[in-house]
Amino acid sequence: MSDERPTSRSPGKKSFFERLGDAFTGEPKDREELLAIVQEAHQNDILDDDSLRIIQGAMNVSDLHVRDIMIPRSQMVSLDHDETIKEWTAKIVASGHSRFPVLGENPDEVIGVLLAKDMLSLSLKTDFNEAEMQKQVREIVRDVNFVPESKRVNVLLRDFRKNRNHMAIVIDEYRGISGLVTIEDVLEEIVGEIEDEHDDESISNIYSNGAGAFIVQALTPIDDFNEHFATNFSDEEFDTIGGIVMHEFGRVPKRDDTITLGDLVVRVTTADNRRVRAFEVSVAG
Repeated sequence: MSDERPTSRSPGKKSFFERLGDAFTGEPKDREELLAIVQEAHQNDILDDDSLRIIQGAMNVSDLHVRDIMIPRSQMVSLDHDETIKEWTAKIVASGHSRFPVLGENPDEVIGVLLAKDMLSLSLKTDFNEAEMQKQVREIVRDVNFVPESKRVNVLLRDFRKNRNHMAIVIDEYRGISGLVTIEDVLEEIVGEIEDEHDDESISNIYSNGAGAFIVQALTPIDDFNEHFATNFSDEEFDTIGGIVMHEFGRVPKRDDTITLGDLVVRVTTADNRRVRAFEVSVAG
């Protein structure tokens, strides 16, 4: 008696496991076919939700440019070269960041990057007076890594790893400062949002840009948005303001795309090809 089990699979048609094996044997495959295999693995409970998201994120990174994930200039926390050590320390403590671009006399001049740990080490030398401290801090500012907006994110990640840099200043075609990008921004595209003990949505979700408008994170709860802007958007269909904005556009909008919601003008400031991250919101008129 034969031990072979009957199968309904058509002759010549490969099983899921055979196709999964083929995907990793070096045979030429396009991305769509590989993605379909990965999604089928998820449907068959071979990959959990987190694993699927990481694989998809890693595949999508090669389609992104630095401009898609950078922190725009309006949201940068920077240090001015003519500020005192006390002013620098206040900014460092308030932000909770570990790296800070140091600006020169020209608004588009970045003269270096200060690592908070370097300044902390220096502050332990109690024999320094204020004047000496000012001089020493300027000497520990590190070199700047500049990257163009058009640089691909997967190439940027490779450069970060090779050069052991964790931050780069993003410049536009005229060499003006567009923003900054960190290795964390790249990793978040792969593994999802990374929150640390300094992240506080109640503080950072909505804040003034200093020019009469507000920067609003896409993940801001609708109730918080309504309270801040005296609006009455419904939260029955969407939980965040980003969901409402995406719905009104009818697509994933690009940076600088603008839409009017009632009396508010909403301009996209940060977005990639999958989602919106932040808006600039101002009163129409």
